Amino acid sequence: MADKLIIVESPAKANTIKKFLGGSTKVVASMGHIRDLPKSKLGVNIENNFDPEYINIRGKGDLIKSLKKDAKSAKKVYLATDPDREGEAIAWHLAHILDIPEDSKSRVTFNEITKNAVKKAIKEPRKIDINLVNAQQARRVLDRIVGYKMSPVLWKKVRKGLSAGRVQSVAVKLIVDRETEIENFVPEEYWNIIATLLDKKSKKTFEAKLIGKDGKKIEIHNQEEVNEILKNIEKAKYIVDDVKKGERKRNPAPPFTTSTMQQEASRKLNFSLKKTMSVAQMLYEGVKIPEKGSVGLITYMRTDSTRISEEARAKAKEVIEKKYGEDYYENRYYKTKADAQDAHEGIRPTYIDITPDEIKDSLTNDQYKLYKLIYNRFLASQMKSAIFDTLAVTINANEYNFKANGQAIKFKGFMTLYVEGTDEKEDEIGQIPLVEPKQELKKEKIESKQSFTEPPPRYTEASLVKALEEKEIGRPSTYSPTITTILARHYIEKESKQLVPTELGKVVNKLLTENFPDVINVEFTAKIENEFDEIAEGKENWKDMISEFYGPFEKEVERVEKELEHVELEEEVSDVPCEKCGRMMVIKYGRYGKFLACPGYPECKNAKPYIETIDEPCPKCGGKVQIRKTKKRRTYYICENNPEKCDYISWTKPKKEEDKKD
Repeated sequence: MADKLIIVESPAKANTIKKFLGGSTKVVASMGHIRDLPKSKLGVNIENNFDPEYINIRGKGDLIKSLKKDAKSAKKVYLATDPDREGEAIAWHLAHILDIPEDSKSRVTFNEITKNAVKKAIKEPRKIDINLVNAQQARRVLDRIVGYKMSPVLWKKVRKGLSAGRVQSVAVKLIVDRETEIENFVPEEYWNIIATLLDKKSKKTFEAKLIGKDGKKIEIHNQEEVNEILKNIEKAKYIVDDVKKGERKRNPAPPFTTSTMQQEASRKLNFSLKKTMSVAQMLYEGVKIPEKGSVGLITYMRTDSTRISEEARAKAKEVIEKKYGEDYYENRYYKTKADAQDAHEGIRPTYIDITPDEIKDSLTNDQYKLYKLIYNRFLASQMKSAIFDTLAVTINANEYNFKANGQAIKFKGFMTLYVEGTDEKEDEIGQIPLVEPKQELKKEKIESKQSFTEPPPRYTEASLVKALEEKEIGRPSTYSPTITTILARHYIEKESKQLVPTELGKVVNKLLTENFPDVINVEFTAKIENEFDEIAEGKENWKDMISEFYGPFEKEVERVEKELEHVELEEEVSDVPCEKCGRMMVIKYGRYGKFLACPGYPECKNAKPYIETIDEPCPKCGGKVQIRKTKKRRTYYICENNPEKCDYISWTKPKKEEDKKD
């Protein structure tokens, strides 16, 4: 008989905890949730105040029996599931299954799986926080109602098996709206004029860009304006007007939150969100290290806080001063967002003295890469700023003003260890010679460069997470499952790292946004998220919140069903006849996008792939050029006569005749 029984979610977490506790303590895993809403029906009793109808998850019968047996034979049961709303809900369900009274002090949480944290938690058990449980129940019930009421509209009008969701549909909307912006974007022409100048003293050349005329900013829109300016400065002297020396500081980024970790792992390691969270989970729960056993290497990975403990801060100081010197350490505190769940710390290594390279052989390649990213980011967050010497030089050529900027690093500070990535292109600023006012510079050459304004970029997983966070759509735990779901549903697909809506995604988005504008919008989704926070803080009753939402939503669903009852989605008729019955085939939307189907279904069940063509003929034989995709969804162009009569195939689209002349 065990004195104590500790229940966690996973075997890896159980193994890590076991070694901290005495032999009379048993640690077992619930393998995640053990109860949930049924899959086959709504599972929410609308008439009875929205009571959820939980059932034991299929396939967990033997595990539940085993947990009951262990709980019965233990003197004390501790529920040590993850320290967030989802973990609180799992603990609540476990308490229900194991007949643990609600007011029993059986709940323990720790932000890191270390000996001190685990032992401290077991000494200070608390009651299950019903407010956190209710916030999770509110999310689960609301999302179930939205999904089950809206999805049938898609089944009737598009195809069976599709799903709508409160957060996932808004994420799809963002991606579709961005694609529409890109498609409607009209590029505008602009020009830059750049002079390469020589400083005779240092014999160094540098570039200066035309920025103004008579001290006023100018924009150059066409070749004629360029020619006029070049003519006016053809014989001009380039005289230094002003030299500004300065110093610029660059501060380190704070320790990771879930969102910033996902973004940075996407940028720097090319990890998908799903992969990042999976690898982080392993690092948190425990990795086997020789002579140390299973070690939890990082703190809890679902957090929107950048706070760190004083113990971790002191350890970071020790490591930085020892490795880099006292000049590199700075005791930094980071401001956490006002609405962040600040119960957790930011993501950091649990044992600062376990360096990534020391344990590289014990980690998989992915674990090593992510651990190193987390480790370096955390240490850098407690280091001094990088300092740059800057130089800004204004140069006049007749009435035209040129500018050159230069910088040189004076003190690397945190940049010795880590530099945060960015989604935007950063202009590199090099060094320029130290010139003096009134000094004449020699013009080596002058060049003009035509450019066009570019449309906003497509979202990547990293930039979509950033947008979801900024717009307060979802929370750290929801970003990865949301994006994973809309990829799995084929509403969007990845092209390189970019997220592109499929035809199916566009059709679904149009149907939902037109018919449920009050639900599929950013403001509503953010408002609901804030209400979940209010419930978690005990400021709002979760069933009142659901009731307030459900009344107007039910009327909306009834209205949509009535309006769409006699409306059929207009089917696009192709120019391809059905070879079985002669009808012109129509374009339908399937799991992988468009396909051709006979409109005579069910009498004629003929279907075939839909092959898109472009207007331009094959440059080799004049046949139609088809658009195809590789298994990795990369687009290529191929002649319809390939391979029998023509061998044309290309990654790039054939150019129009007028383009070739240009």
